[in-house]
Amino acid sequence: MEAARTVFLRNGYGGASMDEIAALAMVSKQTVYKNFADKQRLFTEIITSDISQAEERSQAMVQALPDSENIEIDLRQFARRHITVVLQPHLIQMRRIIIGEADRFPDLARTWFQRGPERAHVTLAERFQELARRGRLRLDDPLLAAQHFNWLVLSIPLNKAMFHGSDTPFTPSELERYADEGVRVFLAAYGSP
Repeated sequence: MEAARTVFLRNGYGGASMDEIAALAMVSKQTVYKNFADKQRLFTEIITSDISQAEERSQAMVQALPDSENIEIDLRQFARRHITVVLQPHLIQMRRIIIGEADRFPDLARTWFQRGPERAHVTLAERFQELARRGRLRLDDPLLAAQHFNWLVLSIPLNKAMFHGSDTPFTPSELERYADEGVRVFLAAYGSP
């Protein structure tokens, strides 16, 4: 699967060949087909595996938020980890491929969205609702607040990364600035007085 991921990320779905995947994995093409019936299933397996890994990381980070005693510090730490996870080069490349192949793989694109951003928003909304009950946030629509938070933190660097390719890596201090400013603006709108 690592070899296939490398080939798909380098060549895209259409440019990837099972021969190249087998050669990079140092196995026979027959071995690849024995484990994965075709290129589409192999691609689907890689995407769902990446979704699961990202999901596990983000869920663990979000789950810690309701216990926050200092919402600004804890949201800042969360935002800094979140931005780092989402902007991993292989996830940016995979996001591009999925968007490019959304018409060919609509179920896979939907799954990426549902198990990635959509689920993260729902989980974050639940945490924000708990923080609001504890008087740490003020909000009427927890889901909208979660979506606002996510895009305040991610929109600038994610859009730049999506359109500029791998030639625009961000320094840790740049990512921290985006995360911190996103939290500052979020708390200006949703923070408790």
